[in-house]
Amino acid sequence: MSETEQGGQPAPSNTNGDNGKIVAVVSYLTLIGFVIAVVLHSQKKTPLGAFHLSQTLGLLLAGLALGFVCIIPVLGWLVAIVGSLFLFVCWILGLIAAIGGEQKPFPLIGKFIQEKLGGVFR
Repeated sequence: MSETEQGGQPAPSNTNGDNGKIVAVVSYLTLIGFVIAVVLHSQKKTPLGAFHLSQTLGLLLAGLALGFVCIIPVLGWLVAIVGSLFLFVCWILGLIAAIGGEQKPFPLIGKFIQEKLGGVFR
């Protein structure tokens, strides 16, 4: 069967779900991937895409904040190292959830991110 099913009806398209999953996964792939995901999401908005874009934006902002903490000698460096490891774990968990098409918030900070940034990409 090509583009039509039996009876001449068009084959059902799952591009809406696929687009959300693509946006979700690409949003975790570097800053350039995040920008590409925002552009893709603006063309066809999905709840899955909006969720993961918000979570990724929260990670990016938290990473930026950790960059400023690095200015403080010793204590700031320790906080930055531990915080960076935590953000890396969150990034891995978010990427796994995006690949699975799930809307799982990050541990500890995910719900806060959704409260503050959840409406940005809707």
